[in-house]
Amino acid sequence: MKPVSKHRLRPVLLWLVVFLFVAACYTVPETGRRSLSLIPASQEMAMGVSAFDQIKQQERLATDRAKIERVQRIGHRIAEAVGDDLPGAEWEFVLFENEAVNAFALPGGKVGVFTGLLDLAETDDELAVVMGHEVAHVTARHGGERMSQIFALTAVGVALDAALSGQDQQTRALAMAAYGVGTTVGVILPYSRRAESEADEIGLIYMARAGYDPRAAITFWEKMAERAKGASRPPEFLSTHPSDETRIARLQMLMPRALAIYEENRS
Repeated sequence: MKPVSKHRLRPVLLWLVVFLFVAACYTVPETGRRSLSLIPASQEMAMGVSAFDQIKQQERLATDRAKIERVQRIGHRIAEAVGDDLPGAEWEFVLFENEAVNAFALPGGKVGVFTGLLDLAETDDELAVVMGHEVAHVTARHGGERMSQIFALTAVGVALDAALSGQDQQTRALAMAAYGVGTTVGVILPYSRRAESEADEIGLIYMARAGYDPRAAITFWEKMAERAKGASRPPEFLSTHPSDETRIARLQMLMPRALAIYEENRS
């Protein structure tokens, strides 16, 4: 059998890259943004469920019934506010015994909260800020989009390497290294910051719809900014998250819409 000609292979790879970007898209609820989605929702959810089961086996579960009830009550109230934004989601909210001021979400409706967060989020409204944010990551399918993005960038890298096959090894190595740095700084990190900002926006809508005061988002992130004072942090363009100051400014811009939703759901 004759080997496939590199000149014939390159167009095939390039057309594959184009196909990846145009063939599969997902409309993010509440914002309407079109996102790359190469993984079926059912597979994405199954992966999230499996990963969450492993985390529950490996991490220490909280035992304080009052704290567990608080997390689950707020979580399920926000999940009800999601409506039909993510059909098939099986929402689960678990409190882990961990001093970190953090929470996380996995595809399929799996949300983990660390006990350290409860010390900073003193009110239910403030805790709803974080839990709404994590629920928003799930409905926006940010996890699947990140995996799709890596898959697509890998395909582009393969096409680039094939296109450079006639060059010497050093030139190819430099080009691929430049591609790696360029995609990290120019694609992966900006995407991560955009996903965080989008989750802030959608989460603000969910918490307001669930009857939690969205103004708590400002007080919570002001606390986070105060807590981070003096800590060494990379410049924003090299970070996976927007700065606290950027988040607060954007939340203030989004607040009129969120307050209107909050007042409507209180009446």
